Amino acid sequence: MRVLVVEDERDFAGALGRALEEEGFAVDLAGDGEEGIFLATEVPYDAIVLDLMLPKRDGWSVLDSMRRAGRRTPVLVLTARDAVDDRVRGLNLGADDYLTKPFALVELVARLRALIRRAAGEATPVIEVGDVRVDTAARRVELGGLPVELTAREYAILELLVLRRGRLVTRTEIHEHIYGDAADVLSNTVDVHVASLRRKLGRDVIETRRGVGYRVDA
Repeated sequence: MRVLVVEDERDFAGALGRALEEEGFAVDLAGDGEEGIFLATEVPYDAIVLDLMLPKRDGWSVLDSMRRAGRRTPVLVLTARDAVDDRVRGLNLGADDYLTKPFALVELVARLRALIRRAAGEATPVIEVGDVRVDTAARRVELGGLPVELTAREYAILELLVLRRGRLVTRTEIHEHIYGDAADVLSNTVDVHVASLRRKLGRDVIETRRGVGYRVDA
């Protein structure tokens, strides 16, 4: 899943970005409000982590601008401010969740995954497709009750497909959500990972629309 972190404290943003990447997210960073607005309105992120105290445009302006532009991306407001009025203002402008600094990384990750899951219409972290069981909280996959070892990329692609099950997901969408702009990947990388997933989970789990993309049945 692809996440945007809008945070002006460079060292903190870099450390947070690396920590989220270790948790399986593709991460983009924006260092001020203007860059945050541009990315939030132009790139299809799965979630956004947004600080309020930003240069050029504050976090409230970023949130208001993206909602006015029709972007429904889940937003987690992350800030040192803990006043009730600030939290209420953020929520009224369209924030989906609020976390105050300092925070525990495990809580941030859990909140992000819950936001992404809810945006996809999933009430629980466990998704079952036939004999395949995907636990999006633990990032664990089972086939017929037995654990299946997947690489980080394989899991990321499978998670994206099951969260959008019943819908066609194009190769472009997969590249955007799994790899991000900074990743240097070959054009057939997605096909290679999908082929590996089929070997591990069965050929019928993922349907191919030749030349377009992939789908997991609802």
